[in-house]
Amino acid sequence: MSAMLTVDLAAVRENYRLLARRAAVPLLPMVKSDAYGLGAVEVAMTLDAEAPTAFGVASVAEGLQLRASGIGRPIIVFTPVLPVDFPQARAAGLTLSLSNPAFISIWVGLAGRWQLPIDTGMNRAGVHWRDTAQLRAALEVGGAPDGVFTHFHSADSDAQSVAVQEARFHDVLASMPGRPTSVHAENSAALLQRGASRYDTARPGIALYGVTVGPAACTLVPVVSLTAPVIEVREVEAGDTVSYGAVWCAPGPRRIATVALGYADGYPRGAGNRATVLVNDRRAPVVGLVTMDMTMCDVTGIPCDPGDCVTMIGGNAESSVEAVAALAHRSPYEVLTGLWGRSTRTHCDASIAMPSEAAA
Repeated sequence: MSAMLTVDLAAVRENYRLLARRAAVPLLPMVKSDAYGLGAVEVAMTLDAEAPTAFGVASVAEGLQLRASGIGRPIIVFTPVLPVDFPQARAAGLTLSLSNPAFISIWVGLAGRWQLPIDTGMNRAGVHWRDTAQLRAALEVGGAPDGVFTHFHSADSDAQSVAVQEARFHDVLASMPGRPTSVHAENSAALLQRGASRYDTARPGIALYGVTVGPAACTLVPVVSLTAPVIEVREVEAGDTVSYGAVWCAPGPRRIATVALGYADGYPRGAGNRATVLVNDRRAPVVGLVTMDMTMCDVTGIPCDPGDCVTMIGGNAESSVEAVAALAHRSPYEVLTGLWGRSTRTHCDASIAMPSEAAA
């Protein structure tokens, strides 16, 4: 038996619909990084029937994977692309995010569709909001882009920063010769907190997968469950220690279960001595440091035998992605995208027949 990552596609669909109602505009779901580790093809197939404006990916390779699966809607590559990848991108009909005037000229020469990213404070990619010369050059060689967008760097924690970035974004929009067909800015955090979009579309990512970032006025449906089997159960005495560093010491006679899952499977090492898991529907604390391949929990007073299934993530609020990430002092993005690892990943959705798959 191995660890099992179960993805509820019906929950992904329900979160999409909830976010669409909240945004009151069509959505552009982000399925980059294999849909945050949950299966880009399966998620895109599920959401295609919801008529999104496009799908968002991070690389040409990710876009090609969606095209090969039969996705015909627009696919936008949000990470800048070098000209070496232009031929494949053009053959697949991908839309690129470009801000380098020389690259835009080459891409437009291939009759490629493009969107213009505006850097309003992230300082990662795009035309800087103060760089009027680069903006002018990009528009001169590329003509009107299909869309223009920015990205909020702290929407989950600093509402004032969003206002500052939006003011910069609006200044850039006002300086353009005409308004592009598509203008977008809101990520999951902004959409969860603000509600109705101020633009043409919204770009939810992690919220689609049931993870809340920052304060939110709506409740998302959990999507993932990470489970693994108990492989050993042992009795320890007062003073006995568990795991590396001996950072947990038994206060008395305890019963310890070893679970066949560790940080190599995406369960964070820092969850040791902090998180709880579900063993036969009862909460059990994780004790000692999480190791690469195994995690120990205290099942004193809980019926538990080798072969029993333990829910490491999912099942209740205390074991949610957000809760485990917070306890481990990690970003929920890191935890979610790292969950597959060596686990077997399965998708459940009664409306779509899904092939079984296992991690290589």
